[in-house]
Amino acid sequence: MIDPAVEQLLRNDPKSYVIPAAVVANVTATNTLEHALMVLSKVGYSRIPVLDPDDHLQGMISLAAITDKLLHVPGAAVEQLSNYTVADAMLPVEHWVDDPAKLETILSYMVDEPFIPLLNQDNVFQGIITRREILKRVNYLAHNLDDHYLVTPREKVIENGDH
Repeated sequence: MIDPAVEQLLRNDPKSYVIPAAVVANVTATNTLEHALMVLSKVGYSRIPVLDPDDHLQGMISLAAITDKLLHVPGAAVEQLSNYTVADAMLPVEHWVDDPAKLETILSYMVDEPFIPLLNQDNVFQGIITRREILKRVNYLAHNLDDHYLVTPREKVIENGDH
């Protein structure tokens, strides 16, 4: 469990670490892999969400998934990517949250994920929470904790439990 004081400082404004869906690069499952490769290259990310026409999250597409698909195509030529869709290579969504205030869950997922999708109660994509934005909060906490709290070390506990 996250210490309440730490959580309060990290959550002062939970929306501030959510990057809204309107500005997150994405593709649809029917886009070609060539299109997905161009989008990924342009935005400089290694992975982006795959959305349906109603903005429901369907999966993820990554440079690694496209490369893997390309390696299994006869001739392995980049121009072959226009013959395949994102659906042919997209990855399942393993982690997501429905509330940006679920910090313990978000931090747990951030160990292995560069970003966590945020979905509403109807599973409509709302945006992402990035490791970068969370680390900015942690950096703020590390540099400003004593502005909000008086932090004193506990006494060293001796093995038998006496102080």
